[in-house]
Amino acid sequence: MASQELFSIKAYEPADAQATIEIFLRAVREVASKDYNPAQIAAWAKVDDIDVWAQWRASRPTWLVMNGSVAIGFADLKADGCLDMMFVHPDHQGKGVASLLLTTVEAAARNQELPRIFTEASLTARPFFERRGFVVVAAQQVEKRGQTLANFRMEKTLARNG
Repeated sequence: MASQELFSIKAYEPADAQATIEIFLRAVREVASKDYNPAQIAAWAKVDDIDVWAQWRASRPTWLVMNGSVAIGFADLKADGCLDMMFVHPDHQGKGVASLLLTTVEAAARNQELPRIFTEASLTARPFFERRGFVVVAAQQVEKRGQTLANFRMEKTLARNG
């Protein structure tokens, strides 16, 4: 994809908090809304405290995909191998952003010698993760602010380096 050549990866910095919040909110409201009802989206697409959000982002490796100087996607990796968040701006869906993020996360996990990575994928994200070698471990019903949302616990075993 020729457009992917413009994209770069950078490590999250505290100044990126607002950009990651905007990507998260727009991705949930504009992309996930095809799979979840308005009440579910309203419960999910909320950031109550920017300082708490910034602390979460800073507490683990988080990467941003940049299109020039504009953040268009982000992903993180917790120490236990959990890919907790991966979101791509609605205007940049289908351009290889999520693939670039997942490749980055997988490389970091391999560098840490993690045997697997796992995530709780939304209905919207499940097909992407399946295409990238993840398998569904369990279907789940999770509660967010009084709403029940379906998602999938998925994992991928990582091949060893070398």
